[in-house]
Amino acid sequence: MTLYESNYIRLSWLVQDPLRLTDRAVSRVEHDCPLELSVRERAPYTTTLWLSYLFEESGHTVRDPGLEVRIYHDARLAEAIAVNVGEADTGLSRVSARLRRSADGRWSGNVLLNKWLEYCVERGHRFAAVPA
Repeated sequence: MTLYESNYIRLSWLVQDPLRLTDRAVSRVEHDCPLELSVRERAPYTTTLWLSYLFEESGHTVRDPGLEVRIYHDARLAEAIAVNVGEADTGLSRVSARLRRSADGRWSGNVLLNKWLEYCVERGHRFAAVPA
């Protein structure tokens, strides 16, 4: 649970208020790829969202890596429930492969989320909440 608590804290650095997010937002900062956030599901006690970098390859937009994250608002936890690390060489593919070899997928996905959230915040990414 400590890892999920840490994920929640790091996510709160990136997202001001997950209860008031737009359905889709893109954070753009200098010297980094655009970071896309899309809300997949809103429920009374949870929000599920998808985070991914956006790359342009051969005229197509590639989303890599992609992490589906469930936020448990009342418990103040965030869990990676799906991880998709594709072909783009983000460095995360190597980290993800190493983590998959060292532990079960659920744990490694949440470690990857934890590190990636910290990295995105360090790069300057932020998502503002919609005014009430």
